[in-house]
Amino acid sequence: MQVQQIMQRQVSFAEPNMTIRDAARKMRADNLGALLVTDNGRLVGMVTDRDIVVRAVAEDGGNGATNVRDVMSEGVCYCFESDELDQAARVMARHQVRRLPVINGEQQLVGVVALADLGRSADGAAQDALKGISEPTDTERR
Repeated sequence: MQVQQIMQRQVSFAEPNMTIRDAARKMRADNLGALLVTDNGRLVGMVTDRDIVVRAVAEDGGNGATNVRDVMSEGVCYCFESDELDQAARVMARHQVRRLPVINGEQQLVGVVALADLGRSADGAAQDALKGISEPTDTERR
């Protein structure tokens, strides 16, 4: 089964200069835990609710005026819409992430696939991804 068959096509975005307060409000309104960060239509990162808490609030920068660019994760890994689910699961496991942006052959963002999407598939790829994601790490996740 290919990623395009289970991915979420509606994607919520944040801009690098958006405040973390606005990003958090957007997450709350859309019932999301992460937003892809784009700059002039180009994917430049991802910001999660955890990023906001750990990189802003815990560091006394939680007044809400901090920019998304200051807390977002850069160098976002991704998969292609034509990839098989086990390939997406391997990327998630290797990078210990629960969500992957999905791009097409023209390098355009077309959706997001999450661990939960893999779990709802009958493919069994979620188990492999979860094993890798759950491995302890000595390094900070960024």
